[in-house]
Amino acid sequence: MSSLAMRPCGDFRTSYKADNTIFETKTIRLITTVVIAIACLAPLVLDGYFLTLFIQIAYLGIAALGLNILVGFTGQISLGHGAFFGFGAFASAWLNTSFQIPVVLCIPLAGFLTMAVGMLFGMPAARIKGLYLAIATLAAQFIIEDFFARAEWFSGGSSGSMAAPVNLFGFDFDTDQSFYFIALFALVFMYIWGCNLMRSRDGRAFVAVRDHYLSAEIMGVKLNKYRLLSFGISSFYAGIGGAIYAHYLGYVSAEGFTILMSIQFLAMVIIGGLGSIKGTLMGVVFMVFLPEMLESIVGLMKYTDWGNIPMVTDGLAYIKEMAIGLVIILFLIFEPEGLAHRWAQIKNYWKFYPFAY
Repeated sequence: MSSLAMRPCGDFRTSYKADNTIFETKTIRLITTVVIAIACLAPLVLDGYFLTLFIQIAYLGIAALGLNILVGFTGQISLGHGAFFGFGAFASAWLNTSFQIPVVLCIPLAGFLTMAVGMLFGMPAARIKGLYLAIATLAAQFIIEDFFARAEWFSGGSSGSMAAPVNLFGFDFDTDQSFYFIALFALVFMYIWGCNLMRSRDGRAFVAVRDHYLSAEIMGVKLNKYRLLSFGISSFYAGIGGAIYAHYLGYVSAEGFTILMSIQFLAMVIIGGLGSIKGTLMGVVFMVFLPEMLESIVGLMKYTDWGNIPMVTDGLAYIKEMAIGLVIILFLIFEPEGLAHRWAQIKNYWKFYPFAY
């Protein structure tokens, strides 16, 4: 009998444990391990430009996962995630500057401070939903932005705030090559923790609240508790991502944490796939490389006949600015379930071959 006939053609899971495993197969576990090992070698072969992009993917990926836990897994909406990201950045710099706490400890402490602020704004939001919740989180965005502008003791006001580099055992991680390992460790750790969270009782409660809150309440799930907890965890992830961002750049300014950043985070989780952890990372990678691809297109146009037409080159420049909204619209029309769904379809085609229907 051929190897094709001997190969299982389907998805067979006979236990609850198997259904909730992080890695579906040993092959996926092996591939993940190899990818992480290769990622550890990246500073040896990549230049500073690509390392900067990968560090950006790391801190944005952590923050975006927090938003997906709130929006994709719990069914809540937030238009203030960018402000919580900024709060984590300022909080870590403030803790280090004001109390001389080592940066390694400031990063998780900033996450917990941001978590407290997120739960504070989440208390009224836990009792509302839909458009009202969107307005409430939008209000949080502008309130925190105003706090950044006025609280000079915390954020430095219009002057911004300096953030010291990460220091471990007397070594400063102040270059792209060295800080890359901090960002990679944080990304892997937070994603593994996120995967384990969604396999836990609390994670299943989040999904129950999202899918049918009335049924979840009848089953004993406390809606307000888990909605508030979801806001807290989402803010914690945003704070960790913001703190890493601050200590990588070395300087934090309030101008970077506007409503546009919150929309960018929403774009990442929509494009990657709501309710998908690996989809979150796909969406972040897509959004980070999208401006770079558009920049390359504009650069190549200059060497063609089209580059002599101002309307074309100016139009491409505007498209770069409108790309986020345009991409969201296109994905909602043609791929509403995101890149994770498309990847699952490609995997299933080969997994169930030759019965790909």
